[in-house]
Amino acid sequence: MVAALLVAMIVIVGIGTAGYWFFAPYAASHGPVFVDIDRGMTTRQVARRLASRGIIRRPWSLLALRILSPGATLEAGEYRFSGAQTPWQVFQKLHRGDVFYEELTVPEGTNIFDIAGILDQMDTVSSRAFLKAARSSSIIHDLDPKATDLEGYLFPSTYRVDHHTTARQLCAMMTAEFRKHWASLQASRPDASTHDVVTLASMVEKETAIPAERPLVAAVFDNRLRAHMPLECDPTAVYAALLENRYRGVIHKSDLASANPFNTYAHAGLPPGPITNPGVASLEAALHPAATNYLYFVARPDGSGTHQFSETLTEHERAVLAYRKKSH
Repeated sequence: MVAALLVAMIVIVGIGTAGYWFFAPYAASHGPVFVDIDRGMTTRQVARRLASRGIIRRPWSLLALRILSPGATLEAGEYRFSGAQTPWQVFQKLHRGDVFYEELTVPEGTNIFDIAGILDQMDTVSSRAFLKAARSSSIIHDLDPKATDLEGYLFPSTYRVDHHTTARQLCAMMTAEFRKHWASLQASRPDASTHDVVTLASMVEKETAIPAERPLVAAVFDNRLRAHMPLECDPTAVYAALLENRYRGVIHKSDLASANPFNTYAHAGLPPGPITNPGVASLEAALHPAATNYLYFVARPDGSGTHQFSETLTEHERAVLAYRKKSH
């Protein structure tokens, strides 16, 4: 009797130990581990891969859970595992399809250099590869044959990327988003030049963050173009300096005198292409500038971020003087 009881206790302890060994939280490494579960893999193949990467202790533990949940599907994708997890937690993660991705949020008015900087803070798409891909304009040549890169066509939005997202794929996602919005916007002016509108919209985007002012800024630039006046847009001088890797955080006289084609102080007309990636509101403003005679604008000295618009040079000079007095 005593012997039988002892054997039973040993069996119970053994089962408990085995159960703990197979089903307790486990992680072979302290840092995050990324595992690809390929489409079409069997549960046995999935279990072996997870065990080989140190996510579960033995393949058997996942296979046992599959027997208990025969109808559950394990979704393909890239998964991130961090810290010790039980086989059940791992199984549920795969069943939910809780795949890994990063969100790349591109604000309106962000240029290709800004986007590269955001990517530098992430762990997926290479910023260097992105800049290289963005230098090729072939994927938007049907919309803009004059484009020399993708500046202006990398639509501001939030994108999901993972370690398998290539720079070319990211650019394709962003330009596809532009196409979607542009198709709707252009319907009101089907004869408009995509190149000119996006270029103008990029300047509007950089000049004001006030929605109500965008059609007014667009009107100023449009009126100056009609009057054959230089646009004298500060952000174009900044972009020229960025292209030549000489921008120092503020605009210097040398920047305004630069011979770079993007500098609208030194060259008449629109710059050769967009200087940033505009949002819908700026594209809309460039397509439909306000009906005004304004030729000038300058920031108001009250810190509101709004601008004083003027029709004559005399009015503009008074507004500039007021701004300078308040600024100093």
